[in-house]
Formats: sequence, C-alpha cells, structure tokens
Amino acid sequence: MAKKSGKHVENARKKVEARPYKLAEASELIKKTHHTKFNETVELAINLGVDPKHSDQVVRGTVVLPNGLGKSVRVLVIAGGDKIREAQEAGADYAGGDDMVQKIMDGWTDYDAVIATPDMMRSAGKLGKVLGPRGLMPNPKTGTVTMDVAKAIKETKAGKVEFRVDKAGIVHCAIGKIQFDASKIAENAHVVIAAVVKAKPAAAKGTYVKKITLTSTMGPAITVDLAEAETEALAA
Repeated sequence: MAKKSGKHVENARKKVEARPYKLAEASELIKKTHHTKFNETVELAINLGVDPKHSDQVVRGTVVLPNGLGKSVRVLVIAGGDKIREAQEAGADYAGGDDMVQKIMDGWTDYDAVIATPDMMRSAGKLGKVLGPRGLMPNPKTGTVTMDVAKAIKETKAGKVEFRVDKAGIVHCAIGKIQFDASKIAENAHVVIAAVVKAKPAAAKGTYVKKITLTSTMGPAITVDLAEAETEALAA
C-alpha cells in the first residue's frame, strides 16, 4: 500500500515542471496532480522579504474569500445580554458569556472561529494561551472583537480568513478545496495575494514578495509567476 501511495506521489511530482506558472495554470495543474480520495485543502505560501522579529514588519490582516473555504465554519460568540440573542439570530453555532469562557478553559474545542464583544474581553482575555496557538484569539485588528456581531458572523461564515506572517517570513493561508473549479481556486488566490501585497509594512525594504507557492494537503508545490500575481494584486 505504501509503494502504491509513493508511486502516486511521484507521478504527481512529474506533472509539475521546474518553472513558474501563471495562477490560472497553477490552479488547473494542482487539480491534475490530485491523487487522494479526500477533498484536500488548497493553500498559498507567500515568502516575504520582512523580518517578523521587528514589530513594524509584521504582516497580518483578514480577507473574505469570494468562493469561501469549502467547509462549514462553526462560529462561537462570547458576549452578554442582548448580544447573545443577536448572535444566535445571526447564525452563530454557539453563543454565551463566562460559561463559554470556562468551557474553553476546560478543554472544549468544537469551534472554528471565535468572536467577542469588547465588554467581554476582560473575561475572554484569559483564553490567550488556549486560543492564541490555534490562531483563534479574538482581536480588534481582525474584526473579531466587535459590537457588530451579526456582521462578523456573516463574514466568517462566508469565508473570511486571517493571514499572518510566521517567524520564517512566510504567510500560509488556506484558500479552498481541491474539488473547487480551477477558476475559483485562482480567484480566491488572487484576493489573498492582493491583501498581502497591500499589507506591506512601510518598514519593509528591498523585494517584498519573494516567492508564491500553491500547494494541496498531499500534492506537490507549484511555483506561481510573481510578475503576473503582483500585477493582478496591484490592479485589484
């Protein structure tokens, strides 16, 4: 079974030439290299010319993918009073106050996104060590600490994703599923690339975007043509 799996991986790699591909081409190719039975996640990796150790060179933001992520997102809202009912009516999967905070501290993890109202951050702030490593800690900069919980829920359910540069200077961002049409993969990718380009820190010097790679969970990495991607991003 392992040999058969290895053969599939090798065949997939052979389909990828050692050259940059235009995003539309790369999106078509990533589907052709798909060789597993499950609906793999498609991801962008964007190598940036920044030093994340300096706070003025941290790149982060959010973007709503036009074609969503291809999965249902379980949204938890930490709020109080009428905002709990507002969250429930807006489609939140879970909503509550200190009871939800305690539930998370006790080990509960059945949610994909967390939104909190500003007045609940004193309580929700205790969750930093739990939610931080998972990238789920509510933050005003990403629109997840807000009084407009209905809007935040709608955007999150529609495919809002957060991106942030890691210690190696790379932004990793899921942009959909392998079963998406290639045009939808490309469209989601363009939106993310444009958002990252526009988030360039003023302190960043030299070449900002160094490399863009399109990958799937089990597939080979496909290098994306930088010139075309950046031109499209600046025009967005």
